[in-house]
Amino acid sequence: MNDDGGHEVGFGKPPRRTQFAKGKSGNPRGRPKGALNVATMLEQILKEEVVITLNGRRRTVTKLQAAFIQLTDKATGGDLKALQLLASLWRSAEEPGSHGVVPNSISDDLDKKVISGILSRISAFNEEDSQNANKPIQE
Repeated sequence: MNDDGGHEVGFGKPPRRTQFAKGKSGNPRGRPKGALNVATMLEQILKEEVVITLNGRRRTVTKLQAAFIQLTDKATGGDLKALQLLASLWRSAEEPGSHGVVPNSISDDLDKKVISGILSRISAFNEEDSQNANKPIQE
């Protein structure tokens, strides 16, 4: 298969006439600016505010808050599926580690123990190093 004047054609080696020209992109327009992924779109939509009537008063809440209010109202009204969903959401919110962890923070006792162990080893090494520096070198 050598129809391209000395250029081998085969798997992973397309004919030169079908290859992209040097300096030209295969996707010249690229990804559109401002294109959002699903998580970003969902976050934006759930942060939008809506006006609801709660106990005879109009309140402005986010769509996420409104959804939780409706879910709890259905659950207290006896809707078994709403009650199950609310219970599972409650359990997942109560699990350790489900809350956002702030980077570079000491979050629990295990982290504190690990860090104190590292610091004690460093201080022991520094003490040993300073003691060795005071000793004369034996030849």
